[in-house]
Amino acid sequence: MFDFLKNILKKKKPEEEAKEQIPVPIPEQAEKKEEKRISIPGLSKERLAEIQREVEEDLSEEKPRVEELLPKVLKEHEKRKKEKEEEAKQPKQIIEKKPEVKPIQIEEKKQEKVGFFESISQFISDVKLTDKSFENLFSDLEINLLQNNVAVEVVDKIRDHLRYEIVGKSIKRSEVGDKVKTSLSYLVTSIFEKPGPVNLVTIAKQKKPVVVLFIGVNGVGKTTAMAKVGKWLQNNKLSCVFAASDTFRAAAIEQLEKHADNLGIKIIKHNYGADSAAVAFDAIEHAKAKGIDFVLIDTAGRSHANTDLMSELEKIKRVTKPDLTILVVDSLTGNDAAEQARNFNQKIGIDCSILTKTDTDDKGGAVVSVAFITQKPILFLGTGQRYEDLKPFNTEEYVEKII
Repeated sequence: MFDFLKNILKKKKPEEEAKEQIPVPIPEQAEKKEEKRISIPGLSKERLAEIQREVEEDLSEEKPRVEELLPKVLKEHEKRKKEKEEEAKQPKQIIEKKPEVKPIQIEEKKQEKVGFFESISQFISDVKLTDKSFENLFSDLEINLLQNNVAVEVVDKIRDHLRYEIVGKSIKRSEVGDKVKTSLSYLVTSIFEKPGPVNLVTIAKQKKPVVVLFIGVNGVGKTTAMAKVGKWLQNNKLSCVFAASDTFRAAAIEQLEKHADNLGIKIIKHNYGADSAAVAFDAIEHAKAKGIDFVLIDTAGRSHANTDLMSELEKIKRVTKPDLTILVVDSLTGNDAAEQARNFNQKIGIDCSILTKTDTDDKGGAVVSVAFITQKPILFLGTGQRYEDLKPFNTEEYVEKII
């Protein structure tokens, strides 16, 4: 308990060390020293005696020093006692415990595919719809629309239409999103429905044979799209003949022959380098003689910027006088799809379009752009590699998909 006292008492005085060297006889009946009693105010005699005994027991061989150090120990004890009493008298500080604020847990929702038109309505519903804020907003949205294969002309049309419908109008903020979606749905629907639908079955009842010319740039899947149309005609109880008028591209005739064999369709062909218009003319004559419903004419892919090749295509059209000229466009070519549609429509003239690879196009802007620029209907959408993967265009279904 008092180890620090013990260490001090172990150190003896010089005179004591000297006395130890000279033996001094101790009388048997030495007088006992009178015990010196210490009195400390505030400490009972019993407690004082108890503390003294504890020290004496621990340091029995050093009793002469205990009486000297004990008052210091007791003084320190009393000092600590008073400090505790003073601390107890001080008013306790009440620390208010703030209520624990738990973070709001937001349930994560699975990300669903959102059409680019829907992203517009979500963005617009979060801003004040003044004319100035609308213009600032649309400068950002324009980039988003162009990235989604929407032509510049369509972007301008969307801007003007939305400004008229929502800017400066008394619309509740909670209803802005629905208003935008409704306006866009109406606008896109009008783009598709303005030229009116094309029904091959109805046309076949009016004329025989129906001559169909397929045109487009290289690599858009023009020959495959023509084979799919042949399959669709067979499914609708209509007959057809293929004209291999692509006498320029290597293996083009063999590719069309393979499709013809798979489908059981007659093919009219000449040698490579032959006059493309002559091949088409022979196919038409064959259809007239055999009572065939449709003549489907394949042509060589050509860039819309190549003047000579476009002139050759004009000659084929002039000779065959097709009832329908179908432009085949790859929906994955981005904004170039709109440029192709514009040039082919201006130089050759088209009646409708087929968009291929739409099953892998998650943007949808190319279809809208082609329809808007050409002002001609979309006939079919290519949705895969099989002959059956050709879907007649349905305005309501497509608008619901992209908005």
